[in-house]
Amino acid sequence: MACITINISDQQFEKMQELAQELGISLEEFLRIRISEWLNHPQTDFTSAASYVLQKNADLYKRLA
Repeated sequence: MACITINISDQQFEKMQELAQELGISLEEFLRIRISEWLNHPQTDFTSAASYVLQKNADLYKRLA
């Protein structure tokens, strides 16, 4: 199993601890679950937003090319 270290703000750390505590799980387990969900579910919001911007600005991109 791989291990990583990241720097986050104290406020972010406290918020994650609160969320994990509300669920009755450790912070590590909370993060494992959230990362797994993030990786296993398509990012539909981002994909939709990107498609919208590309379509909306298609004429501009053609002129700039």
